Amino acid sequence: MIALAPLARALAGNFLGTAPAWYKRAIVACLLFNPLLFAFASPFIGGWCLVAEFIFCLSAALRCYPLQPGGLLVLQALLCGLVSPGAVYAETSSNLPVLLLLIFMVAGIHFLRDLLELMFMRLLCAVESNVLLAVLFCALAGLLSAFLDALTVVAVILTVVHGFYLVYHRTAAAGSGGLGEVDRDAQRAELEQFRAFLRGLVIHAAVGTALGGVCTLVGEPQNVLVAELAGWDFGEFFWRMAPVSLPVVVVGLITCAVLERMRWFGFGVALPTRVRRALVAHAQTTTAGLSAEARARLCIQGVAALALVAALAWHVAAIGLIGLALIVIATSLNGIVSEHQIGHAFTAALPFTALLVVFFAVVAIIHQQQLFTPLIAAVLTLEGTP
Repeated sequence: MIALAPLARALAGNFLGTAPAWYKRAIVACLLFNPLLFAFASPFIGGWCLVAEFIFCLSAALRCYPLQPGGLLVLQALLCGLVSPGAVYAETSSNLPVLLLLIFMVAGIHFLRDLLELMFMRLLCAVESNVLLAVLFCALAGLLSAFLDALTVVAVILTVVHGFYLVYHRTAAAGSGGLGEVDRDAQRAELEQFRAFLRGLVIHAAVGTALGGVCTLVGEPQNVLVAELAGWDFGEFFWRMAPVSLPVVVVGLITCAVLERMRWFGFGVALPTRVRRALVAHAQTTTAGLSAEARARLCIQGVAALALVAALAWHVAAIGLIGLALIVIATSLNGIVSEHQIGHAFTAALPFTALLVVFFAVVAIIHQQQLFTPLIAAVLTLEGTP
């Protein structure tokens, strides 16, 4: 008994790792309560409770990645007969285009990161107006996410911003290297101002990816689902959604400009002059120091990006297969032949891909238990329903 106590504590501590204790207790309570609900209430009520529990896992994603608790709930549903493995497989198979999009397109964009980082770096150094810079970051992020994966675009922007942050610290640590001498209090205030500036820029860019992502078939995974069911290609999806998506983009850009101009909610913080000088000097040094091989890589990435846009616009193949072609072209022409280098590109997409399969299992539960059937029937009985 004494030996078992430390083991039990270790097992309890290992369960869901660093998630808060209240979160662990909530998941355990759901796992204990669900079988009773399935057995003594009804599969219909149990199915709705499981959907609510899965939504809770998604809403608390910052506490614990939803794959583990959501996966446990789905496994329990399978064991209790709430859904069959065949139904889960059929639901996953029908959404193969979305999985291919996430696996290959996200990995493919990883090999265009150098070009994207250079674009955002030059944009930040070339534009001095806060309002114009915020709008351009938002618009460029939206344009890129309309043809590329939005998560990857955000990752690229975060990489650029983090790079500038490191440049500031290296320059400040070097003393007079571009920043000049300044007392500690002024330097601390300057650092806080620089952080606030970068935060606003990242948020504007992230909102931009959402604005651009709703416009096209590849902007968001759910767009592929809609297009597959409706039978729309890339161009038809854009024009069908344009009456809603384009006004939203315009309003989003206007909102971005207003927030910067009015300095609401912490936006509108200017980039410190001394920091701008240091960043511009770093960007010029980096650009001037590019080797012939680096310039060739950028050219290949630019051509690959244009080919990607053309292939998507004319819908020459399934989106995931276009992403796979991008990987082959970008890696072979840029000399990336190591399995480790290529494998690293897939690490960003696969956790979300696994979570999406769990989501498809929840959708299979909804279908098999007909959870939405009463709601749909009630809507269709409303007067004037088309």
